[in-house]
Amino acid sequence: MEMYFNTTALAIILGYYIVINLVLYITMVIDKKRAIKDGWRIPEKNMFIMAVLGGGLGGLCAMVFKRHKNRHLDFIMVFTMTSILHMVAALLLIGKFAFIMH
Repeated sequence: MEMYFNTTALAIILGYYIVINLVLYITMVIDKKRAIKDGWRIPEKNMFIMAVLGGGLGGLCAMVFKRHKNRHLDFIMVFTMTSILHMVAALLLIGKFAFIMH
């Protein structure tokens, strides 16, 4: 029995997580700029939804590097928990679909 590496599956899995994390990071950067200028803000529920969809790590990066929402315990908890869960999910998906045994 031989094991083959499925680069297409890996690209899809990693691509999804890269995109969703970048989207949440950019969303939080935009929200931070709007907060400074007293502009229209992005609803917090949208950020939570993106975190649940896999963007928690991007949210954590925005909290650290842009200092946005870093005093909100609910954001810290949701972004941390979803990051951990999605890292585990990504590893399981990669293990299941990126390696094929023949």
